[in-house]
Amino acid sequence: MTSKQRVKKAVRFGGPDRVPLGRMPDGYPTDLLTIGPGEDPNWRPRVRTATQWEDEFGSIWTRLEDDVTMGQVTEHPLGDYAMLEDFRWPDYANPARYEGAREKVGNNTEDKFVLAGVPLSLIHRLEYLRGHQAAWTDPYEHPEQLRRLLDRLADIAIDAIDNFAELGADGILSCDDWGLQDRPMVSPRIFNEFWVPAYRRIYRHAHKRGLLNFLHSCGHIAGLLDGFIDAELDVIQMDQQENMGMEMLAERFGGRLCFWCPVDIQQTMSRGALEDIRAYARALIDNFGRFNGGFIAQWYASPKAVGHTEEKIRAMCDEFVHYGGEFYKR
Repeated sequence: MTSKQRVKKAVRFGGPDRVPLGRMPDGYPTDLLTIGPGEDPNWRPRVRTATQWEDEFGSIWTRLEDDVTMGQVTEHPLGDYAMLEDFRWPDYANPARYEGAREKVGNNTEDKFVLAGVPLSLIHRLEYLRGHQAAWTDPYEHPEQLRRLLDRLADIAIDAIDNFAELGADGILSCDDWGLQDRPMVSPRIFNEFWVPAYRRIYRHAHKRGLLNFLHSCGHIAGLLDGFIDAELDVIQMDQQENMGMEMLAERFGGRLCFWCPVDIQQTMSRGALEDIRAYARALIDNFGRFNGGFIAQWYASPKAVGHTEEKIRAMCDEFVHYGGEFYKR
């Protein structure tokens, strides 16, 4: 199989020849080609320095000198919903944003699965626009305005999806961390009432354009996964599984949702011995991949931030390559 065929077979439970490899460290193969939109050439930020900058939605970000993180939003441009009607939204319909992505797809001679990052963040972007406290109280204090805002964010994601579909992408990827360590950030009832309709509108449109839907979300999100499945999510990329239970996740959601994971980054990968890591990598494949597909392997691309040594990374990746390479042949 080509990489493109392999990933699609795994996601659709159609019998891949081996476990697909997602993002992997240097020296290992990957079945993915990742692309994304460029900046709008017509947009100019109000401020852009090493410690402060404006993003295209108007949020001002600040970080300390020598800080390697992205910092935090210190100015929320939509603090009052009275501003919603006249708010300036970024233009993701502009085809000029996608020239770099188009070139990468044109050079995809190995027929890798093309995964496009889209501007879809229905909780983080809400926080960046409204502020943290407002984001969590809007369902109760401003329910209709929140629905309108989420619908506008969905419009922006759909503009990007249409452009990526035209240039030949195979799937879309976005990031929304919905979990604390031991529970979701919102109740499933509130999530299903406000956020699932927006996700469903976006994911259903992507399916109509022939794209598969991938989402990264960390934390304890088991209580929200039925809602995501109902919204037509295809792949969940999660870096933690032990806080929910790998076996429980496979029993409840395996065969309905494809899992894209490294060895749990907070527990076994950080604290386990090398054989623990190898065993956990095999268990990921055994549990999630046993549905004639259903699993994509991954590494955690910021290993220093969580204390992953090179030796541990090699143990995990080697197991994914070798055990994952033989799994479906058995």
